Amino acid sequence: PLRVRVAGGALSSADALAVLNGANVMAIGDGSSDNWEVLQFAKADLVAPDTWDLSLRLRGQAGTDGIQPAQWPAGSTVVLLDRSLQQIDLAASARGLARHYRIGVTARGYDDPTVVSRIEAFDGIGLRPYPVSHLRAAGAAGAEVSLTWRRRTRIEGDNWQQTEVPLGEDTEAYLVRVMAGATIVAEYEEFQPSFIYSASAQTADGLSGAFNIAVAQVSLRFGPGPFRQVAVGI
Repeated sequence: PLRVRVAGGALSSADALAVLNGANVMAIGDGSSDNWEVLQFAKADLVAPDTWDLSLRLRGQAGTDGIQPAQWPAGSTVVLLDRSLQQIDLAASARGLARHYRIGVTARGYDDPTVVSRIEAFDGIGLRPYPVSHLRAAGAAGAEVSLTWRRRTRIEGDNWQQTEVPLGEDTEAYLVRVMAGATIVAEYEEFQPSFIYSASAQTADGLSGAFNIAVAQVSLRFGPGPFRQVAVGI
């Protein structure tokens, strides 16, 4: 179980159907503006005052599976995502610009000692494409390699009756990276969920052994989303 300490409220368990319909949503992160994972939990057990063990969790919700670590360290911040949380009204032109924020209880005024002052710049993570899924590579280094994947969507993608999820972007586009270790050897643009990497292209890119290929969906407003990676052996 994930053990959390909660201030100002209580947590409760929910059945599986309620969780699949959106109950018990929580964000966990390091307190920065962009490094958060969204998760859900079905079981909440009170183990000490204001302390709960959360189990039967769904991790990496809302496209955050592309950035989630294997585990969050002790001392990470958790925030319950309920109706009391509201989004800041921030114009698209203000994305990435540092602004001054004062955070505290409204009734106490901005000069109250409990008010926290922070300078933050937000990149509009809600516009970030979800990582692709089912990335597969057929072939071997030195020969033709065929890649396929399935795109995902951040808009209206929960209807199981549709044959394909909506695109959710202005155009369908992907960035394909060829990696030798941590070094980016080459980048290619692709406009369909597949890519052919020929032996001649590998030679032109200076590859002589095994390598990795990473794929991300691209948004015109945000840029590339999180990359998925697959290894190509000899």
